[in-house]
Amino acid sequence: MRKISLFIATSLDGYIAKSNDDLSFLKLVDKEGEDYGYKEFTDSIDTFIIGRKTYDYVLKEIGSSFYDNGQRDIYVITRTQRPSVGRTTFYTGKMTDLVEQLKSENGKNIYCDGGAEVINELLKNDLIDEFIISIVPILLGNGTRLFKEGRPEQILEFVKAKTFETGLTQLHYKRKK
Repeated sequence: MRKISLFIATSLDGYIAKSNDDLSFLKLVDKEGEDYGYKEFTDSIDTFIIGRKTYDYVLKEIGSSFYDNGQRDIYVITRTQRPSVGRTTFYTGKMTDLVEQLKSENGKNIYCDGGAEVINELLKNDLIDEFIISIVPILLGNGTRLFKEGRPEQILEFVKAKTFETGLTQLHYKRKK
């Protein structure tokens, strides 16, 4: 069965963005030739679930090729109906229905790339199977929290931890069944 994985970076104090959706703090750990396991991870997925604000940000900052390599399905979670573009679907239904449908289909794993609203909705329904969280060595003080309040407690099983020269630490957990 396919699993949903969260692969995301956060500040040490738990923020995935500064206020005004600023992600510039991620540049602190930029290092030529180091992708922190991202390519290996994305080789194991063929579907993205992503919030509209995160999707728009990536399109503006990086471009559509970041998600759409022609071989992946992209589901952008949004409140506004829009026509599909290639393999990108703008999804306005219940996220639990989407996840149930995706998990029942054949394919590689599913990557939740944020944002916080989407992550929180998935957590409320205990739908994230794997957590790969990279901790950037900075205290931001405020911004968009990775984990919001109002979700059930979930016990995770430790898989591994990895440290990098840049000071980034990557934690890998899976949902305890």
